[in-house]
Amino acid sequence: MLTILIGLIIGIGLPMQTSINSRLKVSVGSPFVASLISFSLGTLFLALITLLIDKSLLFPLNLFGKEPFWLWIGGLLGVIYLTSNILLFPKLGSVQTVIMPILGQIIMGLIIDNFGLFGSLVQPLNWSRIVGAILVVIGVIGAVSINQIIVYRHKKFVPEKSNNLWFYRLIGIVMGMFSATQTAINGHLGIVLNSSVKAAFVSFFVGTISLIIIVTIIHPNLSFQKNKDTPWWIWLGGFIGALFVLGNVYLVPKIGTGLAVVIVLVGLIVGSLLIDQFGWFNSTKNPITFAQIMSLLIMIFGVIIIRLL
Repeated sequence: MLTILIGLIIGIGLPMQTSINSRLKVSVGSPFVASLISFSLGTLFLALITLLIDKSLLFPLNLFGKEPFWLWIGGLLGVIYLTSNILLFPKLGSVQTVIMPILGQIIMGLIIDNFGLFGSLVQPLNWSRIVGAILVVIGVIGAVSINQIIVYRHKKFVPEKSNNLWFYRLIGIVMGMFSATQTAINGHLGIVLNSSVKAAFVSFFVGTISLIIIVTIIHPNLSFQKNKDTPWWIWLGGFIGALFVLGNVYLVPKIGTGLAVVIVLVGLIVGSLLIDQFGWFNSTKNPITFAQIMSLLIMIFGVIIIRLL
């Protein structure tokens, strides 16, 4: 029960982080710079937590030779996933940019569990897990697409016309698979380092270094002037992201990658609906519909099937 609660809480925090970072992007003028600030603050936060709990940020250097190379790329995969969403949005539009990666996350989560990839728990694929995953996908499509379609039709928003639509959809699915892979890698890293907080710190640190390189290339003459209207909460995204990674590092060894991904997705949808309902973080209010509530219940039923059957 505790693991499910943790998964839901960090999932609820994820759309809040997205909303906060979107507002930060407005202040700094670049999504990459906003991501760098968010990652940097998250890294500092996790460094402090690691020092308080483990008394040290260091670990045996011989692990680089003993452990597979993929153990250290979780943070890089996170940056790739984040960047891909920015680039896919004008090609696919809001709805598909959400749904395609989620589909990839669920598919990869089930594959990882079935074969025990990246040190994850082996949980053989069966019909109950497949049916549960399908119900979650149906719930996601219902919860996300209904309001988004109404909003963007009202604003007359349409994605860029492209002859390679299925190519970009495939990219979205693959990026979602990268995200699930990151979850599994970070979970195994926590076991290797014998510390969930140190594993989360390493992942964020790698992501921060990656973003420093990207921002240096894209914005070599970067300057930042804080806007007087900038709200205080735009600096909280990194802390929420840090807790999200830390929560996943804790969950994966206990319940497996597939179930961790699915539970977090339920929390993500709940958080998104709450933001829409109350207009948090200066977002536009979009009252929750009955169809969205039913879609959420379908997702929860899917999780129950995966968890209990």
